Amino acid sequence: MHSDDSSILLTREGALARVRFNRPASLNAMGFAMGRLWRDIAREITSDDTVGAVLIEASGPAFCAGGDVREMATSGADGGAVTETAHVIHDGIRAFVESSTPVVAAVQGAVAGGGLGLMLAADYIVASESARFVSKYAEIGLTPDLGVSTLLPAAIGQRRALRMLLQDVTIDAATALDWGLVTEVVPAAEVAERALAIGRSWLTGATGAYGQAKRLIRAGAERDFAANLADEAATIGARFDTPEAAARIRAFASGKDAR
Repeated sequence: MHSDDSSILLTREGALARVRFNRPASLNAMGFAMGRLWRDIAREITSDDTVGAVLIEASGPAFCAGGDVREMATSGADGGAVTETAHVIHDGIRAFVESSTPVVAAVQGAVAGGGLGLMLAADYIVASESARFVSKYAEIGLTPDLGVSTLLPAAIGQRRALRMLLQDVTIDAATALDWGLVTEVVPAAEVAERALAIGRSWLTGATGAYGQAKRLIRAGAERDFAANLADEAATIGARFDTPEAAARIRAFASGKDAR
C-alpha cells in the first residue's frame, strides 16, 4: 500500500511489520485521515501471510493522545461524522485483535483517551518508566471509544477501569504494571530496543504457534467455554501436523533443543 499521508509509517524488517504513529506535534492524536490510514494498514498487515509479528511504535514524546479533538472541533464535523470515523478506527483495532499475528507496542510517553484502546490492540506492551495513562473522556464531555470500554476492563478489571473513566485519574508506569495495563516497564532509553527484541523473538521462535496462542486468548474472552475448548482442540491438532511443530516435537522428545 502506498499513501501520501505520513501520519502513520509502515515499514518491514523481514517478517516484522513496524507501524509508527507519526504526528508528534499533535501527540499522535488520530484524526479523520489518520484513522482511515490506520484501518487500511491494519487490514493490509493482518491479511499478509508473510507478516509474522507487528511492532506498534510512535514518534515524539507521547505514544498517542487519542482522537484529535481539535480537528473534530474545527472541521465542522457533526456527531455522525465522529461516529463514522470511530467505526473506521474500530475496524483497524479489530483487525489486529482478532488476527493470528502477535503485536507488541513500544510506549514511550503519555497515553490518553482512545490512545488506551490503540495501545491495547497490542498483545504485549513495553512501557517507559515515564509513561502516563489517563482517560480524559469525561473531562471533555465524551464517552469511551476505540475499544476502551472493552479492552481496558479486560486488562485491568472493571473496578479499576471505572475508576480511570469516572475519576480521570492519571496512573504512572509502576501502577500500570501492577494493574496489568502494560506487560513490562523499562527505562525510557530501552523501550524501543526491548519492544523490537520481543517482536524479533516471536519470529525466531515457533512463529505460527505464538500467533495462534494469541488468537485463542483474544477470542476466548468473547465465547463460551465449550467453543473455546473446541477451538483449542482443532488448533493444537492443526499445529501438530505442521513441519515447524514436528521438528520441535522430535527435538523435545529426544532431549535436544529445536532452536
